[in-house]
Amino acid sequence: MNIYAVLSILFWSTVASAFKLTLSRIDPVSMLFYSSITSTLVFLLVNIIRKPENWSSIRANYNSILLGFMNPFFYYLVLFTAYSRLPAQEAQALNYTWPIMLVLFSSYLLRQPVTLNEVFGILLGFLGIVIIGTRGDLSSLSFKDPVGDGLALSSAMLFAMYWILNLQDDRRAEVKMFWNFLFGSVYITLYAIGFKGIKLDPLGILGAVYIGIFEMGVTYLLWLKALEIDRAGKVASLIYLTPIISLGIISLTVGERIMASTVVGLGLILSGVFLSRRGGGPAGI
Repeated sequence: MNIYAVLSILFWSTVASAFKLTLSRIDPVSMLFYSSITSTLVFLLVNIIRKPENWSSIRANYNSILLGFMNPFFYYLVLFTAYSRLPAQEAQALNYTWPIMLVLFSSYLLRQPVTLNEVFGILLGFLGIVIIGTRGDLSSLSFKDPVGDGLALSSAMLFAMYWILNLQDDRRAEVKMFWNFLFGSVYITLYAIGFKGIKLDPLGILGAVYIGIFEMGVTYLLWLKALEIDRAGKVASLIYLTPIISLGIISLTVGERIMASTVVGLGLILSGVFLSRRGGGPAGI
């Protein structure tokens, strides 16, 4: 058994609940501020221990000026705002369409041809989106919170675009992540000071620190380690367990009643992701 993969899946399965519980204490901007700072410190410690080449050179890592704006700053700001508006089960399922978005963007930006399987996968995914967004009321085709649903889908698009740029960046993973989160932390700090302010709440801060470690930080490194010691295809297929396990945790910790429309819609989205899978990046980073 690949213990690194198991730990990654278990940790990532908890973060949707952590998002929702933390947002009951602090706002999305404050949550991103604390979690981003935490992740930056995690990756700083990893780089100090491993000492990869050019990890501390700003000139060698200038790509992160843009990448850090996309992720963590803009991506997580949009995602956390979606979670603040939607049930955790709905926001998570819609965000999980990012591999389908990746196929669409790869086809357009990288001129990669779309296969028949990918077409069916895209159609299944978008059917799942409609079922989740309308909460099963297909006759009206009325989305219950179109703004929240739009934000969740936008976060999927942002992460897909980020992943394309990330694939073209040949720096070591821990180096990229440190500089991305360092610049992202600068952006969220300036944004918070200029527009929102930062809320002080001990339990909210504790939740954000948990998110910074187990959504953005340590778990990503565990996932990379899992990919190193086992076949990528075998390990990547396990990631589909994450949203399924997460639904159970959401029900137990957040107290949401899991809707049949979420289960059906998520099943269609995961089927679509499986059919249209291109690449093997970790989810939610």
